[in-house]
Amino acid sequence: MAHTIDFVVEIEPEGVDIDTLEELAGRVLAGEGVADGVALTVLTTDDETLQDLNNRFLGIDAPTDVLAFPEAAEAPLGEGERPSLGEIAISVPTAVRQASELGHSIADELAHLLTHGILHLCGYEHEGGGEEAARMRSREEQYLGDIRGHGVQGH
Repeated sequence: MAHTIDFVVEIEPEGVDIDTLEELAGRVLAGEGVADGVALTVLTTDDETLQDLNNRFLGIDAPTDVLAFPEAAEAPLGEGERPSLGEIAISVPTAVRQASELGHSIADELAHLLTHGILHLCGYEHEGGGEEAARMRSREEQYLGDIRGHGVQGH
């Protein structure tokens, strides 16, 4: 049994193959030791939705590129439901802007944001810099290097 990765596409990222992002998500989940059968939901949406989520859950009234919401450990499962690692929300317009600013493709930026979000769900943090941030960055580069042949630029 593999991981279940559900993409909820409110905004279609132009020129991006969702199947490739699903494969990347599966590799990151497996690489981080997330048990088979665990589900992940990924929402591709707009800046307004990310700003609303950021405000409601983090008290920050501003848009952002990616947010990760871990599943509550005590959440009971209904019949036929799989355990869930959580949900990731990605702003496609912000990804497009960041890709342009950083000089790489939208697909590369979305891959980075997806990987970043999954690592947050797996317990990685980067706030305050230091050793933990370097460890998270190293894992991102490892996974993204697998699909691009080099590390992430500019993040």
